[in-house]
Amino acid sequence: MKKITSIFFLAVIAGACNQSPNKSAKTIDKTDSIIFHKMLDNYWDERMQLFPLEATTNGDNRFNDQLRNDGSAAFLKKSKDFFTKYSEYLKKIDRNTLSDNDKISFDIFNREMSISLEGFNYHPEYMPINQFWSLPLSFPQLGSGEGNQPFVTVKDYDNFLGRITGFSIWTDTAIANMRTGIRKGYVLPKALVEKIIPQMESIPADDVTKSIFYGPINKMPSSFSDADKKRLTEAYAKAINDQINKAYKKLGEFFKDEYLPKARTTSGIDTIPQGKETYQYLIRYWTTTDKTPDEVFNLGLQEVATIRAEMEKVKKQVGFKGDLKAFFNFANSDKRFMPFKTPKEVIDAFWAIKTKEDPQLHKMFDHTPKMKFEIRQTEAFRAASASAEYQPGTADGSRPGIFYVPIIDATKFNTVGMETLFLHEAIPGHHYQNALQIENTSLPTFRRFAWYGAYGEGWALYAESLGKELGLFSDPYQYLGHLSDAMLRSVRLVIDAGLHSKGWTREQAIQYMLDNMRISDAEATSEVERYMAIPGQALSYKIGQLKIRELRTKYEKQLGKKFKLAEFHDQVLNDGCLPLEVLESKMDAWAAKK
Repeated sequence: MKKITSIFFLAVIAGACNQSPNKSAKTIDKTDSIIFHKMLDNYWDERMQLFPLEATTNGDNRFNDQLRNDGSAAFLKKSKDFFTKYSEYLKKIDRNTLSDNDKISFDIFNREMSISLEGFNYHPEYMPINQFWSLPLSFPQLGSGEGNQPFVTVKDYDNFLGRITGFSIWTDTAIANMRTGIRKGYVLPKALVEKIIPQMESIPADDVTKSIFYGPINKMPSSFSDADKKRLTEAYAKAINDQINKAYKKLGEFFKDEYLPKARTTSGIDTIPQGKETYQYLIRYWTTTDKTPDEVFNLGLQEVATIRAEMEKVKKQVGFKGDLKAFFNFANSDKRFMPFKTPKEVIDAFWAIKTKEDPQLHKMFDHTPKMKFEIRQTEAFRAASASAEYQPGTADGSRPGIFYVPIIDATKFNTVGMETLFLHEAIPGHHYQNALQIENTSLPTFRRFAWYGAYGEGWALYAESLGKELGLFSDPYQYLGHLSDAMLRSVRLVIDAGLHSKGWTREQAIQYMLDNMRISDAEATSEVERYMAIPGQALSYKIGQLKIRELRTKYEKQLGKKFKLAEFHDQVLNDGCLPLEVLESKMDAWAAKK
């Protein structure tokens, strides 16, 4: 990708803005389109430099030795200036002169700049670590040799040493920012801090050869020279001992001795400074809608009632005697639902689900990804706190899309809901959506790697609802698993809004989940604490799924025999991840042409 200097770019912009009114519309279209595409290319190139971890995730390995100190005042100013600059550039573009596809890009980019700039108002740097998402949790996976960071060449190994140094600096800044947060009232709930402390304490290894960061040394390519092998082995041992261990010990001690005594007893983000405004912002960020907390809460109550009624039907179908809670306990604990002895058997069972759905997939999707797909067991160090997840692959095929499954004890892995989990995290959920987006080279690069939770998670949740059409859910307990996951996403609307706008306590939220779901105390606690840590994120699933299902129903009625499900799916997926209002506008235009 060719980098365009800012001076050149501004000259092009200035020239476009001073076009003679006598120019034909066709000329203006072409000129604006060129300017717009150059702006997007330039933006992406600068963004990858500014956010090198994001670049690595996307398969751009130019900056693999860098880790930005993203909580520092200098970085915050630089990144705010970056988004401001491109927000101003966009004002120079006349949207009306662009093609339909470029108008979609314009609308997405405009929202991206606006939402990014607004986020600086709410000081995320004061709470940079939580027990669910944060750099100290993702960094070990990166350095294990099993994640996004490549360890193939000598340079690759040297690159990560640079990131280790960057992590030490990042840690010091994070602690300084959290001390500021304590003084200003931006602190995490005590229950979350109690989970963070053992996470930090579990990473340091007195024997560096037992450290997860030593994994690449154990797998060092035989093609390396003896001198490089010796140098890198010594360098990694020193970096683990002098930097990694010290950084995590420092974090653990800080959270235990300084932060925990100052942690808040409230559960919702609305109790910190600017809390109500922060939560409304996070709803907009994650759902790409302007829904209010009350609207989210009431929508959740409606969905919970609908799904409970459907669960009652399944209970009656299988002849279970007892109330729903007893039915949930039975599905959670009966040994017939725990047939596995080894992690391999669990993984093989997921592959069997793919085999079962394959014949119908080809009828429901005209376009499927070329990207390879794998199922892996989640690494042991993070399995206890991890959910099943999908990690996107790379466009060049060097890394497949990966469905990670946490398996702490295979003999206790429950089969109920396995089909739904695979539909969501793997195929046709996240793998189809992510891979098709990345492989679509006709999209501007920023759109090939864009992510909007309401669309991405909404599509994955919609994919769950395709189970019966794909030949799954023939077992009523698998359908119960589907309803259980649908209930989870509906309960999230109630609990997330309850916690962050209605004064709900952690305990109140856990009890609501237990009353309405097939879930254990430990699972309910983990879920609720996730919502406490990342407000708004859990709303994206159901709100996105309801919109996609609403659009499908609308076009089935509107188009009648002209409606083809495979074509609908292709249209939903072929322009990549979109904010919901952009998706609806685009789909309405498609239906109108039919």
